[in-house]
Amino acid sequence: MPRPARRNSLSRQENTLSVWRFSDGKPGHDNQSRGLVEALARRLRVQCHELRVSSSRLSRTMAWLRGAVDGGDDLPTPALLIGTGHATHLPLLTATRSRGGRSVVLMKPSLPMRCFELCIIPEHDNVAPAPGRLITRGMLNRIQGSQNKDANRGLILVGGPSRHHGWANDELITMVREICRRSPVIQWTVANSRRTPAKTLEQLQQLEHPQLTVVPWDTVGTNWLLEQLSRCQLVWVTEDSASMVYEALTAGAATGLLPVPRLSDSRISRGVSGLAKAGLLSPYTSWIEGAALCPPDHAFNEAERVADWMIEQWQLGA
Repeated sequence: MPRPARRNSLSRQENTLSVWRFSDGKPGHDNQSRGLVEALARRLRVQCHELRVSSSRLSRTMAWLRGAVDGGDDLPTPALLIGTGHATHLPLLTATRSRGGRSVVLMKPSLPMRCFELCIIPEHDNVAPAPGRLITRGMLNRIQGSQNKDANRGLILVGGPSRHHGWANDELITMVREICRRSPVIQWTVANSRRTPAKTLEQLQQLEHPQLTVVPWDTVGTNWLLEQLSRCQLVWVTEDSASMVYEALTAGAATGLLPVPRLSDSRISRGVSGLAKAGLLSPYTSWIEGAALCPPDHAFNEAERVADWMIEQWQLGA
C-alpha cells in the first residue's frame, strides 16, 4: 500500500494538531510518550488519541498485512504518531503507511531507525547523532519544574532489585536513618515502588523518626509522585530507579543518589553515573563527606526541549 503524500505542513483540523499515541500499557513507556504529548500541548492546541496495541506479535503482524490499526478507522487523520516500547513499533508504522503523518519513536527501536521519521534516543544507548535522530539526556517524562518548593520538605524514592541491580537492605536502612539524623528540620517522605522487597518496606515503617513518613506505592494515585516532586526541595533516589532520577532533576530538585549493588555495568547505570560526574547529582558517599545537595544550575526538561525542536523543525502550528 503506497504511503499517502505529505503536505508541506502537518495536517490539522481547525488548527488542532491531531496526535495518535500508541500505548503498550506499561506505565514507564506511557510516562515518556505522555510527557512529550503534554509538552506539545503546552505550546499548541493538541487533540490526542490513545491506541492500545496488542501484546500478540501475530496480531500486530496481521494488522500490518491488512494495512489497518485496530481503533484507528474513526479517528481524525494524524499529524504525529508517537510510541514507546517495542510492541508499539509495527502498529505505529502500520498507521503511518495507511493514514499518513510523521512517525516518532521514543527509544532505540527494534526495527531499522530509517523506518521512522524521528527516533528520540537517550544518550546512554550510545547512538550517534544523525538526521532523523534526536539524542536526549535520559528518558522523557511528565514532570515540570516548579518554583514553589518547600525547603523543609524532602523525598526519598526507593526502588528494588532488578536485572541490573542487586539489593542491600541493611545498608539502605542505615542510609535513610543517617539522612534523617543529619537533616532534623526536614519533613521526609519515603516512597517505595513495586520492586521494593516487603522486608525493606517493613523496616522503613519501623524507623522511629518524628520527621519521617513512609508512603507505600499502592496507597496513592497516579499523580502523587508528580505532586510531591513539584513541592520537595530535596530528593534522594536509589540508583536502580533511573527514571525517577531524571524526574527529580526535571522537577528542579537537589538530587542525591543512594547506591545499591550493581550486577552489571549497564548503559542505564553509565548514564546515571554520567549525571553524577557532570555535577547534576550528589552521590551519597560525597554527601556523607560534606558535599551539599544542589539543584541543577539550568533548566533540565528534555520533553520540552524535544517539543520545541519538533515545532521549529517541522513548523508545527505554523
